[in-house]
Amino acid sequence: MTELQELAIFGGKPAFGEDHKLVVGRPNIGDRDELFRLIGEALDRRWLTNAGPLVQEFEQRLADYLGVKQCVTVCNATIGLEIAARALGLKGEVITPSFTFIATAHALQWLGLKPVFCDVDPETHNIDPAQIEKLITENTTGIMAVHLWGRPCAIEQLTEIAARRNLALIFDAAHAFGCSHGDGMIGSFGDVEVFSFHATKFFNTFEGGALTTNNDELARQMRLMRNFGFKGYDEVDSVGTNGKMSEVSAAMGLVSLNSVAEFVAVNKRNYDLYRAELAGVAGVSVIDYNESERNNFQYIVLQIPANPEGLTRDDLRLALWEENVIARRYFYPGCHRMAPYDSNGPYDLPVTEQLADELLLMPNGTAVTEDDIRKICRMIGLMMAHPAEIRSKLESAQAAATTS
Repeated sequence: MTELQELAIFGGKPAFGEDHKLVVGRPNIGDRDELFRLIGEALDRRWLTNAGPLVQEFEQRLADYLGVKQCVTVCNATIGLEIAARALGLKGEVITPSFTFIATAHALQWLGLKPVFCDVDPETHNIDPAQIEKLITENTTGIMAVHLWGRPCAIEQLTEIAARRNLALIFDAAHAFGCSHGDGMIGSFGDVEVFSFHATKFFNTFEGGALTTNNDELARQMRLMRNFGFKGYDEVDSVGTNGKMSEVSAAMGLVSLNSVAEFVAVNKRNYDLYRAELAGVAGVSVIDYNESERNNFQYIVLQIPANPEGLTRDDLRLALWEENVIARRYFYPGCHRMAPYDSNGPYDLPVTEQLADELLLMPNGTAVTEDDIRKICRMIGLMMAHPAEIRSKLESAQAAATTS
């Protein structure tokens, strides 16, 4: 049997069984005994939400870790973005990238704001400051930028534009917990930064998020907003929502925080191994990180440029899925090509369009072993070296599925 015949797409046994599927974003789990101890204490107190002791401790430890004055935890980052935008009084139009998770745009649209999509830099994949000025109108009130892959935005340039044009500046830092820029941690820039602690993030609280700021008054407003606007036992100060983090989520956060260095070390090990194993594979590159700054190395991002003679990104993805390696397209097809935004075009976002068609994210985290990575990379090398055969098998499978 040739090497090609051993691939699942040619009838071979999948490299990974159904009970060991490798997926992007499998949760990291810290000390279970400590987690159960904290949850048990919360149950004994019968204080399960409404800014309990664990939430208070978690907020303080996050603020200390990030070197920021104020941290406001929330039930998830989408609610966090909405609270941030509302607290800053945003109206009309807000400039944001299309190359991001749909929640970034939805948070604005949900509040009746108009997301104005800006293209991204081809090297950093972050919002392009050079394009922002062209999009500012008399209706623009803010910029919502995204630290994609945990790589910081052009923070100084965005800060200068926002100050000069009198715009609010929010950073969607969903990818960037534990990352730094210059002498500071991500979390201390702009008017407010918003983190995601969703289960798919390397640092998770089951579900959850946090808003961080050095503006005490802004933090006060956001705390009110996450609790229906209550400023006293039966006194409502303003419109609010239910954005509170539970004690169970805070317990998971405290345990995760104890293990964050370990999680990052595993991610870095895996990232280095992917880069080494794929270094000689034509048609595939792994995006890099500035190792003079801190990063969480959560995202293993492959770029497969269009090549008429080679495999496309989607060819490779489908072939890997047959092996139970569930690689993911991020952020396909771009917010501007999803409802309801696709009807608002036309859009001129050439870099976004290109990246959406070329990037593929690979499994990472503590659930992935070094042997797993070596096996994945050997398969990628084999697949990329035989594009005609792989494409032929994919086309045959698609034709059979269509006629069945």
